[in-house]
Amino acid sequence: MPENDSLLFSLDAGVATLCFNRPQVFNSVNKEVALAMQQHLRDCQQNPEVRAVLLTGTGKAFCAGQDLAEITGPNSPEVAEIVEKHYNPIVQLIRDLDKPVVAAVNGVAAGAGANLALACDVVVAKESASFIQAFSKIGLIPDSGGTYFLPRLIGMQRASALMLTGDKVSAAEAAQMGMIYKAFPDESFEQEVAALVRKLAAMPTKGLAYTKQLLNGTFGNDLAQQLRNEADYQLRAGHTTDYREGVSAFLEKRQPTFIGA
Repeated sequence: MPENDSLLFSLDAGVATLCFNRPQVFNSVNKEVALAMQQHLRDCQQNPEVRAVLLTGTGKAFCAGQDLAEITGPNSPEVAEIVEKHYNPIVQLIRDLDKPVVAAVNGVAAGAGANLALACDVVVAKESASFIQAFSKIGLIPDSGGTYFLPRLIGMQRASALMLTGDKVSAAEAAQMGMIYKAFPDESFEQEVAALVRKLAAMPTKGLAYTKQLLNGTFGNDLAQQLRNEADYQLRAGHTTDYREGVSAFLEKRQPTFIGA
């Protein structure tokens, strides 16, 4: 795994943690962070010891989006180039990863930072955290999958309003409207997140990967196609070692031990 002080990595008990670590600039993303995240996500896909991935941040922010200092210098790249080379690959890697990805939003998530969180499988946040589609405030359009994920999560009307106005959404409001899964009290946030990712890491991750793949395709399919896909993936799931272990554990009235195969 690559070393990078701006994006911390750790692996413990099957949980790979990626932590934005630029608190002095509210964990804004530069080229170094973006490319390191891409590489870590690829490595997590290949590493059988990784059974769940956690994305979070240090300090007061989760991620404030793009580091504007990187795109305002005399020889700066075009914003579109950064989107194509930095953010789009991260979003695709998150969605293609055959393991659950949890975003633990510890503070403000703005711009691309908000949309990277929304690309994850499960999003939780501190009650004091907030989400801002900040692009309109500087004349840009929402990127990093924002125009794809947000309308699907909260509906077109709310997504449109939040993207046009750039209004701040509290974690409690985000949970209420279905933007995120849960908002946790600040004082118990770390413990709640740890319990959640440990639970996912101990589950039958092959079946979770099949579920994720079905969800990735659901909005592009009609009911008949989705039913056929469910039957196909259920056939695959029924031939896994974890399925046999789950059934045996149920019949033997014991806790199952899943291996992700």
